[in-house]
Amino acid sequence: MGAVARILTAAGLVLGGPLAAAAPARADQSVVTAAKPRGGDKERLLFRFKDPRIDESSGLAVSRLHKGVVYTHNDSGAGPQFYAVGPDGATLATFTVAGAQARDWEAMAASVDPSTGQSVLWFADIGDNLNGAWPDYSIYKVAEPTTLRDSTLQATRYRFRYKDGGRNAEGIMVHPTTGRLYVVSKEFSGSVYEAPAKLRTDKINILRRVGDAPIMATDAAYAPDGSSFVIRTYFSASLYRAPGELISKVTMPALEQAESITYTADGKSLLTGSEGLHSPVYQVPLPAAVAASGGATATPAPTPSHGARPSRVSGVPDASASGAAAGDKDGGVPAGLIALWVGVALGATGIIAAIARRAG
Repeated sequence: MGAVARILTAAGLVLGGPLAAAAPARADQSVVTAAKPRGGDKERLLFRFKDPRIDESSGLAVSRLHKGVVYTHNDSGAGPQFYAVGPDGATLATFTVAGAQARDWEAMAASVDPSTGQSVLWFADIGDNLNGAWPDYSIYKVAEPTTLRDSTLQATRYRFRYKDGGRNAEGIMVHPTTGRLYVVSKEFSGSVYEAPAKLRTDKINILRRVGDAPIMATDAAYAPDGSSFVIRTYFSASLYRAPGELISKVTMPALEQAESITYTADGKSLLTGSEGLHSPVYQVPLPAAVAASGGATATPAPTPSHGARPSRVSGVPDASASGAAAGDKDGGVPAGLIALWVGVALGATGIIAAIARRAG
């Protein structure tokens, strides 16, 4: 969350702040029937972050080397650091990322480098509340630490631009088989962007649109086997076979400001978290049918022609079609609430202008 968003938060106008909290926690249930967990399994509070330094948890990833450990990092305003957290919510180690800036870190991911077999972590400095304020965006890659003790890790920096202009984004995901990186924009008309198959450190990498994303997406993650991925919004989570190929929605717990999502190591549940001091992390079991689909052979997500809307696959509802039928664009947000947001945004513009005049 950047400076402008903080002003709006103070005014009670930012999405995901007091306005979102006042909206129904299950706003998507009246729009699209959400998938229900297996055999009576319910969401459960896994833990709350105990470390007071973790006050704006914005990304979440499950360790591939340390059982029961998750990683998180703060939003903008913090340094290039991340935390290893145990199953009780206590911080086990703090890591500083050398060679990195933390302009507006919004997401992280864990993956295995397909060329080396090494476990790596990705940190995305992709927040841009002015949708084009930055000339380019950075995503950093570090080797996952093999020992959980405070230390500094050297980063590899990759710079990016969107082919169709600057975007605000809060989600990244890495395909576990191909190692390909994807960015999910946070907009009223969101998109999934694909990075080049081979990332370069000596030039800017171009992100190309390959499909739609739900309204105001706050995070994303691939299933461990690569057969599907999830996109989180403030109100719901949507599972996809590929960009534009919606499988199901999954009901999420009510959170103050839902910012993060990832899969458990076995792919049978989702972990989701929120910003705020001592914020919670919930485990949400996936429905049996969805979890079973997550065990299919991993296949790379198809890449439609650039800028084109992905074609609909027989038997799998197209994301935009589902949204149109329900009166929204797949975001799990009622049209009336969208209209309210637009009105609030217009009012917020006036507030910012007034503040600027007074400051001048």
